[in-house]
Amino acid sequence: MPTKRPDVSRTLRPLYLILGFAAVALGVIGAFLPLLPTTPLLILAAGLFARSSPRLEAWLVEHPRFGPVLRAWRENGAIPRRAKVLACVGIAIGVVFFWIGARPGYWLWLAGAALLGGSAGYILSRPSSAKAE
Repeated sequence: MPTKRPDVSRTLRPLYLILGFAAVALGVIGAFLPLLPTTPLLILAAGLFARSSPRLEAWLVEHPRFGPVLRAWRENGAIPRRAKVLACVGIAIGVVFFWIGARPGYWLWLAGAALLGGSAGYILSRPSSAKAE
């Protein structure tokens, strides 16, 4: 289910390809590290591969483990419930670690918490995808 490849200059294709591989590598690492987001990196990789290599894009979108989540995002902008929960828990932990570790002033902490809270709000506002869970 690859997308139609947009017109990209020949000089940019290798850059998109390298960035796509980097995003996949970070996404795979994120599958094992709790604070590195896997799905957004794989969505980014699919977009980069769409501009550089339709074959790699198709491989990623049809992957048995990651493909259903990527297809749900492309078709409906949907995020699985489990991913929403994990993302929001990670955001909450990040806010607490920021408070404890950095000891920011109240206003800086509040600004960071508001930014991350907005991110959590966006995640929660997306439709849930039962078939990608």
